[in-house]
Amino acid sequence: MPDEFRRRSAQQPAGCPLPWIAAAFGPRLAGPAVEPGFVAAVDQHAAAVRELLYAQGPELLPRRLDRTELSDYALGLLDALAESGRLDRPAYEYAVHRLTAVCWLAREHGLLAP
Repeated sequence: MPDEFRRRSAQQPAGCPLPWIAAAFGPRLAGPAVEPGFVAAVDQHAAAVRELLYAQGPELLPRRLDRTELSDYALGLLDALAESGRLDRPAYEYAVHRLTAVCWLAREHGLLAP
């Protein structure tokens, strides 16, 4: 599995993965190398994650994104990637888009500060 999907190394502390994800995947959202197709895919993944985490409760109304819930979601995704071992191209692209979306959501909602 590519190093960019490993959730922590011996030098990284346990806990919230959002700062690590932002450091690993945030640069993909900046600079001239960002392609419109990539941005559109990340936007779709961010919408899917928001829908998963926001629409809860009997009224299914949007609510503030919670750092713990986004962290738990990211850890679950990273665990699933670790269990799968090797990634084919579609799975790799899905993981990059989804983790970049998690990074964008964490930044957008101010969830990177402890």
